Amino acid sequence: MPNITLTTSVMIQNPVTGEVLVQDRLLSFKGLAFPGGHVENGESIYDCAVREAKEETGLDVRDLKPCGVIHYCCGETQERYFVFLFKTHTYSGKLIPEMSEGRHFWMPLDDLKQHKFANRFGDYLPMFLEEHSEAFCLYPNAASSTGSEFIYF
Repeated sequence: MPNITLTTSVMIQNPVTGEVLVQDRLLSFKGLAFPGGHVENGESIYDCAVREAKEETGLDVRDLKPCGVIHYCCGETQERYFVFLFKTHTYSGKLIPEMSEGRHFWMPLDDLKQHKFANRFGDYLPMFLEEHSEAFCLYPNAASSTGSEFIYF
């Protein structure tokens, strides 16, 4: 049976300023991204998004709206990697500006596109900003996964 990995990513947007909360990742997948992480056993995808946002930023998020799913598939091994995307304007709590995984800060959405993204995060943005339900990436083997193109549905 092929390996399947489930993860989440959450775009938290300030309802007043329109700025989005970004994480400048320092460990794996260096660069800008939204908070998120791996779904744990017995946990729903939605609950994972809420938990990861809290763990990584200190903020309690609510009213998450699904934005679609990023779906990677390796043709050689049939391994699959899913990123379930959410966005919200509803949050409370005190932002943790820095932790071992990276720094957190607010930035205008338009400015985001001018920065260095974490691995493939630039391919995720259309899912948060446009009407797509899935972005699919089929790559032949592990060595070629970064060069493969997404197909948006």
